[in-house]
Parts: sequence; structure tokens; C-alpha cells
Amino acid sequence: MASLTIRKLDETLKTYLRLRSAQNGRSVEEEVRVILRGLIEPADPSEPPSAPPTPAPPPEPMVPQPGVAREARVTLIIGGGIAAYKSLDLIRRLKERHIQVRCVLTKAATQFVTELAASALSGERVFTDLFDARSEFDVGHIRLARDCDLIVVAPATADLMAKMAQGLASDLASAVLLAATRPILLAPAMNPMMWSNPATRRNAATLQRDGIQMIGPNAGEMAEKGEAGVGRMAEPTEIADAVVAMLKPPTPRPLAGRRVLITAGPTHEAIDPVRYIANRSSGKQGFAIAAAAQAAGADVRLIAGPVELSDPKGVRVTHVESARQMLDAVEAELPADVAIFAAAVADWRVANEGDQKLKKTDTAIPPLTLVENPDILATISNLKERRPGLVIGFAAETEHLIDNAKAKFARKGCDWIVANDVSPATGVMGGDRNTVHLLTKDTEGVHVASWPIMTKDEVATALVAEIARTIGPAA
Repeated sequence: MASLTIRKLDETLKTYLRLRSAQNGRSVEEEVRVILRGLIEPADPSEPPSAPPTPAPPPEPMVPQPGVAREARVTLIIGGGIAAYKSLDLIRRLKERHIQVRCVLTKAATQFVTELAASALSGERVFTDLFDARSEFDVGHIRLARDCDLIVVAPATADLMAKMAQGLASDLASAVLLAATRPILLAPAMNPMMWSNPATRRNAATLQRDGIQMIGPNAGEMAEKGEAGVGRMAEPTEIADAVVAMLKPPTPRPLAGRRVLITAGPTHEAIDPVRYIANRSSGKQGFAIAAAAQAAGADVRLIAGPVELSDPKGVRVTHVESARQMLDAVEAELPADVAIFAAAVADWRVANEGDQKLKKTDTAIPPLTLVENPDILATISNLKERRPGLVIGFAAETEHLIDNAKAKFARKGCDWIVANDVSPATGVMGGDRNTVHLLTKDTEGVHVASWPIMTKDEVATALVAEIARTIGPAA
């Protein structure tokens, strides 16, 4: 009867009972008995029972206040492997990130870590037994599976992964996983031969097809002497960071399905095999735009001149040297929905590149005849076919910024111009901050929107947001 009564209570009262039972060191079922006994038993057996006291109202449910996020909740399942000792550190790392942790230990896990250690670190009761009368009277394994935002299995042993892949529920951990309606993150950990076994590989593939995410395993030394390879559990900080990423709200993808083509950095125009003509562009602004567009869901193609930057994650990058190579690479990536020409392309190159290093002599300075490089922005802006729907150029000026940008706007045939002052005093060339002006046009003429000083990442985010507002995701 107690089980039926508890299941019929609303969530607020259930929460009150759980809090009260935890404070008194009793199970919820025992706490209910104490409450009922207090209502029917008189204080003095010689006196008749008095009217039952009015029970204290249950506490108000914890509702997040405006602007204050509720702490995320994670159910951490610790499997029975030597890597279980790392899970104690994982609990600490999660708590540092303001994440509540409730632990489930398999029977094998208790051979490596104790319930007391996990409970002390998490500040919560630890669960180990599927048939625990203190928790299962109100279907405890279902609550463990659903009263959380994410389930983490670390270490995820070969045995646990096999049970999950086959849908077994022979203990508390596997029952929780089978009843889960929340996302699951596995951190596999096992001997390299076990990880490479075809059965484990099949199980891992099955779980990934089912939508379960994995982190690791990593390569390195094993606990067993002389054993090394892929099988180490990911480090606690790696897992904690992955948990934080999974708990974040889904990132908006306003450019999903759109292809964005971007150029960045300088070009190097060879004089001879040793010397070249170049400029001071670092490529930071173009690379930041590529990363922001990729984060917005776009398929990004970045054509980069010589830079000392790491390729943005998730972006296809083509590295080039000269302006002519950059134009060829741009044309090879068409069609595109948006083309952003942030590269500082050299305007000129030498007419006759030397096959050998030019020698310094006492007679005369070697003559260098310059010829004009192809105008990539104008070429793409004026295409009759395969022209991107939105073409954006950059105007890097050292004087008369807006006037020169408007003149460039009129010459090139592009849709927008991003103008910025690159005179030495600004520190923009090679620096991390930028001040830009966005020039657009309509039937009434050219409009100039002046943005405040921002980091180049912030400029990139703002520009991509403006693009998204203009074209939106693919239909």
C-alpha cells in the first residue's frame, strides 16, 4: 500500500519527503512510516489521542530565478575497471563546474572505489543495488534514469557496453541505462585487446548508431605492466568539458545548409626563390569569420594565404601563396551562397620572377617591373554565372576611410563593404581588435553602420549574424 500511495503523490510532496528522509538518515518509506505513526500514536498512552497536528507545508519547489540557471544534474555510473579511481576526480571536476552528481556503482566498481568516497565527494547518497528496499519502493532506478539532465558512464567497461548494446538490465547500472530518456555519454576504458576485439567494436558501433556519444578511449600506458595502446579512459577534465558541452542549449544554426566562401591573410608575390612582395596581414579576421560561420551551421570553405594560424575546426581550408593561386582556388569552390573577401591581396607582382636569387652588384640595382594582380573581389562580383548571392569585400585603408571605402564599393560591384582603418597607430594589422564600418546599399544609396571597437572574434560574430539576418538558412 505504501508503494501505491507514494506513487500517487505529486512531485512537490515527493521532493519534501526525500529531503526530510535524507535529513533524518532514513529511507523515504521509513520516513512515511514515522510521519504516519506520529499522527496516530498519542504522546502519553494514558491519554486519549489528540487531534492530529497540522503537518508542516512542503517546501516550495526550487524554481530558477530570472537570470539564474538551475544547476545541471548528472547521474554518473561508475563501471568496474581500474580506471574507476579517475571517476572520483571526475566527480570533483563536475562539482567545480556547478553540476550536481549522483553516483551509481556497479558491484565490480566497489572493488576499486568505495561508496563512502563517492558519497563524500558528490554530497549525495550512492546507489549500488537494483533491489534496494530503501529506494526501489518508488521505482528508484527509473528516477535515477530520468531525474537528471545527462547520464555519464565512466569508466564504461566492455561488459557494460555489451549489456547496453544487447538491452540487458541485470543490475542497477544496466537497468538505469535501459530506462534512460536522457542523453548518455560513455567514456570507454579497457585493455587495448578488449577494445580492438570485434565484439567490442560491434557493440560500440551499435551504441553510436543508437545516438549514444563517446569520449575516448585514449592511447597510452595501461595499468597492467608492459601494456600500451588505445584503451585508456579519457582524462577527468576532458570528460567534464564534454559534459558541459552536452549540457549547453543547442547552438542556433542560422546558416544551416549555406555554403560560405572566405579568403584570409596576405599573398606572397615572388621576386625570386628567396624574396617576395607581401603585406602585414595576419589573417586573424578572416579566420575568425570562418570559425563564426561554421558555428552558425554553414559549410565553410576558407582560402588562406601564408599565415601562422591553426586551421579553424570543421572548416575546409585551402592554403595558397600568390594572388593568382587564390583566385584559382576561389573559382574552384564556386558556387557559394556567400563570398567574403577578407584577404589582403597584393595589388602587384613582378613581371618576370627570377629563377635564381638576384645578386647584389656594385653596378646597378636590378630593375623590378611590376604588373597588376587579378582583382579577385571585382572578378567574382561581376560574374554572369555562379556569382554568390551575397558578395562582401573588405576595404583596409590608412586615410579617408569612409570616402575611400565608398569609392571601392562603387568600383567593385560587390554587395557589402567592411571598412577598417589599418594605419600603424590602430594596431589592427596583426592585432586582436578591430573597428569596422559596414557599408550596404539600397535604392536610397549607401548606408554606413559604424561598429564599436571589438575583438576580431566579436566582429566576426556580428558580421555572421548580419549575414544570417539577410539570407537565413537554406530552404
